[in-house]
Amino acid sequence: MQKLGKNHGGYHGETIDVRAVLRDVEIAAPAHGWTSEIFYETGGFKWLALHRAPLSIRNLQSTIRIYISAGIHGDEPAAPLAALKLIQENCWPDNAEIFLLPCLNPAGFILNQRGNVDNIDLNRDYRNPKAAETRAHIAWLERQPPFDLYLCLHEDWESHGFYLYEQNLDAKVSRAEKIIEAVKKVCPVDLSENIEGRAANGGIVRPNILPQERPDWPEAFYLITQKSRQGYTLEAPSDFPLATRVNALVAAVNTAINF
Repeated sequence: MQKLGKNHGGYHGETIDVRAVLRDVEIAAPAHGWTSEIFYETGGFKWLALHRAPLSIRNLQSTIRIYISAGIHGDEPAAPLAALKLIQENCWPDNAEIFLLPCLNPAGFILNQRGNVDNIDLNRDYRNPKAAETRAHIAWLERQPPFDLYLCLHEDWESHGFYLYEQNLDAKVSRAEKIIEAVKKVCPVDLSENIEGRAANGGIVRPNILPQERPDWPEAFYLITQKSRQGYTLEAPSDFPLATRVNALVAAVNTAINF
């Protein structure tokens, strides 16, 4: 599969009707047993937090809490579409309690830009938040229990293929290699030895970073310092067809949660 060659200096690929996607989310979620909460609302948009209780509660110790977010960058359309597809396919482990936020930056999709309506990059706004939607998201997160695993769905317009970042503070069994193997079946993987200025191996980046030394926290930094001890930022390659990117993110999530 060859890159499309559309992205030069930024994302110039397919766009989505985010209002239609979110309407489909609101239809599909309750049909599959999800409850929803609106934690922020402005400009005609609702910031939804979806919750799915575990189907099996025979052994509470086996329950795993999983957090999934999508759509924090308005020029990464595969992520909200992947969230919708995951809801529609409804293939969740019975022992999983899922917290799913299908779109953290709907206004950005209307503008087809990375940032919000004020062009603030929300994914750099989690240490000293300036944007109202970031503050609302953090307030929602503070009300939730700790997560066993977080998954942040993204795209990278410069990437040669799919890759991921792993945070694994307690050196638990890694899901990274199995995620990559699953994605390989539907999407090319970026095999570069250096991705975004960090050493990579087979599409896996395990950054040695100290959040306290960085002023502009992405969502993943907040999650790994406040809510979870293990998580993955999943990066689909934006210069491939949209359906390929969606399938890559769906395959990655399904592998991570059914590990």
